[in-house]
Amino acid sequence: MVNKLVIIGPAWPLRGGLAAFDEKLAICFSEKGIQSSIYTFSLQYPSLLFPGKTQYSTQPAPQGINIKATINSINPFNWMKVGWQIMREKPDLIIVRYWIPFLGPCLGTILKIVHWNRHTKVISIVDNMIPHEKRLGDTLFTKYFASSIDGFVTMSEKVKNDVKLFSHKPTLVSPHPIFDHFGSTIPTLQARTQLGLGENDKIILFFGYIRKYKGLDLLIQAMKDIRIQQLGIRLLVVGEFYDAAQPYIDLVNDLALQNQITFYDQFVPDQEVTNYVSAADFIIQPYKNATQSGVTPLAYHFSKPMLVTNVGGLADTVPHLKVGVVTEPTFEDIANGIVQLYDLGAAHFLPYIQEERKKYTWEQMTEKFLALHQQL
Repeated sequence: MVNKLVIIGPAWPLRGGLAAFDEKLAICFSEKGIQSSIYTFSLQYPSLLFPGKTQYSTQPAPQGINIKATINSINPFNWMKVGWQIMREKPDLIIVRYWIPFLGPCLGTILKIVHWNRHTKVISIVDNMIPHEKRLGDTLFTKYFASSIDGFVTMSEKVKNDVKLFSHKPTLVSPHPIFDHFGSTIPTLQARTQLGLGENDKIILFFGYIRKYKGLDLLIQAMKDIRIQQLGIRLLVVGEFYDAAQPYIDLVNDLALQNQITFYDQFVPDQEVTNYVSAADFIIQPYKNATQSGVTPLAYHFSKPMLVTNVGGLADTVPHLKVGVVTEPTFEDIANGIVQLYDLGAAHFLPYIQEERKKYTWEQMTEKFLALHQQL
């Protein structure tokens, strides 16, 4: 039985999809009558290691969530202090988020201390067990973290298999639930008017942080395809660069695609996301490698068909020719997929999207955690 629960991971005042996820999860458990709180970071990354413009939200704190911004990722004395604090609280369950090996020593130390109370069980929700961009110490840090975990929940079979490289503890798969905090879809014309786009434009959207593994360069090259040119398709790239922007700008210039591709190089606050997604016909995820994606549940929320590449767990949640199209991670195949989306038309996909989205509820995820806790 879980009466008291702690989530360890990003939350306000940090921004982004991980923070939004953890906050929603805490709310869902609270609605089940489980006392829930979040321990988040007072310092998540040193500014030297953070590739974006800021780690912090400009929005007010979410209501109804007990958030404690106490963890300093680079201070071992802090890890011991936080570990002792949570140990004395004796939560029945800790859900700890793991997405980057850099945090392995910090989180692993906290959790090892918590285990001294011989009561608390620890389940990790794993975004990535093996990072997209490898660094010295990754394997050692992840092994250290994994040794402090009683069970794992992953959001794809790919990550479940990666977990097995580090631990043989029980592991369940629960797909990424649909984000529902962005508001409702607004009419396409209204969204395009607000963004200064043409009413009858054909518009595809790349959304989210820009990193090499996400394959934006492949999508840019696909935009040069003669069929895409003839259809007059425009690409909106909406998200903050976590890599150098210039190579992408140079590629657009070299291919003479300045009139077809528009960059919105910024973090998009939750209340503005609907403008960009509602303005698009389709959402494109041209990833070179992946585990799962937070953009897929975003597309489901706004009932937008999508293109994903057949890497990691992306295709698992996007049935081909039903919710969207699945292609190989080459610019030629991505171009073929974009043309196929327009040939079929958005209306073709909508009935399948409405049916498929029923699988991705927050209720099924919270139940997976509680079921796994019962096994431990």
